[in-house]
Amino acid sequence: MKKCDIGLIGLAVMGQNLVLNMERNGYRVGVYNRTTETTMRFMEGPAAGKQIAAAKSIEELFNLLDRPRKVMVMVKAGNPVDAVIEQLLPFLDVGDLVIDGGNSYYKDTERRARQLMEKGIHYLGAGISGGEEGALWGPSIMPGGQAEAYQMVEGIFEAIAARVDGEPCVTYIGPRGSGHYVKMVHNGIEYGDMQLIAEAYDLLHRGAGLNATELHEVFRNWNHGLLESFLIEITAQIFKRVDEKTGQPLVELIMDEAGQKGTGKWTSQEAFDLGVPVPTINSAVSARILSAYKAERVQAAQVLRGPEISPLADRKLFIQQVRDALYTAKISSYAQGFAMLRAASEEFNYDLPFEKIAKIWRGGCIIRARFLNDVSDAFRQGGDLRNLLLAPFFRDAVQTHQGALREVVRQAAAWGIPAPGFSASLAYLDGYRSERLPANLIQAQRDLFGAHTYKRVDEEGIFHSDWD
Repeated sequence: MKKCDIGLIGLAVMGQNLVLNMERNGYRVGVYNRTTETTMRFMEGPAAGKQIAAAKSIEELFNLLDRPRKVMVMVKAGNPVDAVIEQLLPFLDVGDLVIDGGNSYYKDTERRARQLMEKGIHYLGAGISGGEEGALWGPSIMPGGQAEAYQMVEGIFEAIAARVDGEPCVTYIGPRGSGHYVKMVHNGIEYGDMQLIAEAYDLLHRGAGLNATELHEVFRNWNHGLLESFLIEITAQIFKRVDEKTGQPLVELIMDEAGQKGTGKWTSQEAFDLGVPVPTINSAVSARILSAYKAERVQAAQVLRGPEISPLADRKLFIQQVRDALYTAKISSYAQGFAMLRAASEEFNYDLPFEKIAKIWRGGCIIRARFLNDVSDAFRQGGDLRNLLLAPFFRDAVQTHQGALREVVRQAAAWGIPAPGFSASLAYLDGYRSERLPANLIQAQRDLFGAHTYKRVDEEGIFHSDWD
């Protein structure tokens, strides 16, 4: 029997779809799941008649694989990944490759990479974005680890990845945990995108009074311009759906409590540790947390009064302003995300390929958007570009559209409709372009109450004053 090109452990939907994707692209795949019944259901169902071989034990899986063995692990992040690696160790030889394709925390990937490297075993932490559909038909893949380890599966990954303009949405990211780090920041940017879109919806619906049919048309039109993206496309699709039981728009019947799996929170935490401001992502994480306080918000709505929502003089103009505000806030958010990637690249010696990262995010992943062509071009043309806001294209775009963002933030405040993402994006723009910030007063306060010292603008050195 012909040996398998790769093995995969963990046959939840993502794992199954990746296996089917690999097989459809000409690779023979060995599969194993801790629960044998899951394996059998897969083999008798979607895998029936395909070049997929099942194993009932890890030892049997390794016997199915061609050398050097390549095993992809698709299990829940955290302790389950460590448990699977422990089970693999007795069967791994020098030169074999283990790939973690889950949403692992990058520090765990760093640790695992070091441990396996000491044993002569290759390890890749591969961030995979695109959900179940992407796994089946073409995700965006962000592999980090040894360069020679990536070369072992480069052909497989390029075959199964999404493609844009003929280019596969996968590239070698860098050493150790870099792939999962980039995936983490991708998810943080995704949080920001979703929050900004939700705020645009809230302002247009609760503020401007657009109904679901009108919102569908607005977002459908937006998807043919500057904002063309997967998230705008599915937002338009959501507004079109009517609940069969009630005849109401389904979105209006969904409880306003947003869940999260933690990757957005990781991005915020890591940004704080790096000393990089990512206020749009932070606001998105906080907004999801606040949404979970539903019972308290219902009570507060009865006792905390805000302004009345007054009708607009020109609703059509406001829709245009929200569109331009959303685009400007998106630029601000992505500038924050890529600034974080740059800081991490320098701090951890990742040498991240920013232009290529933007390119592989153009297809397959959740934040895929036409916008990313411009991001990729900015890094290609900009040399050592420190911040996207300094790239000529985005500098001019912000100059053109920032007035709309200011007006939308003002209108949100006047209506009493929370817009933390828009507000944070604007604050970042204004903070980043400010030659002088009021931090001088903060440093004076710190020196007064804690003798923390300060620098002066007119002479070199470190100073402390007796403020009394």
